[in-house]
Formats: sequence, structure tokens, C-alpha cells
Amino acid sequence: MNDDFDTFIDNLQEEIFDEAKKTLGEAGFQRWRNPEYNGPLQDYDARAHVKGECGDTIGIFLKFDKNYVKSASYVTDGCASSSICGSFTAEMALGKNPDELTEITGDAVLKKIGTFPEEDKHCAFLAANALQEALQGYMSHETKKYQEHLKKTGREK
Repeated sequence: MNDDFDTFIDNLQEEIFDEAKKTLGEAGFQRWRNPEYNGPLQDYDARAHVKGECGDTIGIFLKFDKNYVKSASYVTDGCASSSICGSFTAEMALGKNPDELTEITGDAVLKKIGTFPEEDKHCAFLAANALQEALQGYMSHETKKYQEHLKKTGREK
């Protein structure tokens, strides 16, 4: 009886994974099984949390070094699709400067993933929006820092 049950479970798991691969594509399936860049950064320079119409929230954290993203991560309270999109968005941010980050859109995330369920594509836009809000916060902070520097050095206009 135990062997039959184990075989049933193994077959069921295989069917679930096959269906997930068809739905998410190979890249999305692998990221679902092995999420990367998940969890908040403790020493971040920028972060943003965005809530989508579906109720999911995605947060993006960025750490910069010499104006390039050194580390990036995401958090979500949403579904597997939100996690996949957050993971790919964080990955795409690595090594980018602020100008390059502006090119990371929902469409760019979907292109990177490849196959993705139509009904979940909004998750890519949610993740990209969180990234853009984090970037906006970073740029605002850097502008204030620069203005303070000019003030201290007497070069303020």
C-alpha cells in the first residue's frame, strides 16, 4: 500500500510540475522552484512597496555603488507570479545605472521571463512599478545630497 501511495504522489507531483512548466515557461518555472533575490536588503539605498489592483504587494530594494546597482532584492505577499516577476526585476536591475533602470518596464520583465500566463502579466508591471518608485526615491535623495554639498561648499546657485 505504501509503494502505491508513494507512486501516486510522485506521479501527481510530476503532473503538477509539467502543468506549471507549460503555464510559466521554463525560466518562470525554474524561478518559481528556486526564487532568487528574495528578502529585504538590510543596508539599502532605495526601496519602494507598491500594491497592485489584485491586492498583491511587491517591494524592491536597491543598493548602489558608484551609481550602479550593486545588490537588489524583492519581497512580496502575493502569488507565485508576483514572486517570479519580483525576482526577475531584481535580477534585471543588477549592474545598471539610473538611466538604464528606467528601461526596465513590465514589458521588459515579461520579455525576460518568456512564457507567462496572460491573467498574471499585471505582476510584471507591478514589479517594474516598484522598481521605478525605488529609483525615484534614490534620485530624489541623491539630488538633495548634491544640493547640500553645493550649499556647504558655497557653490549653491
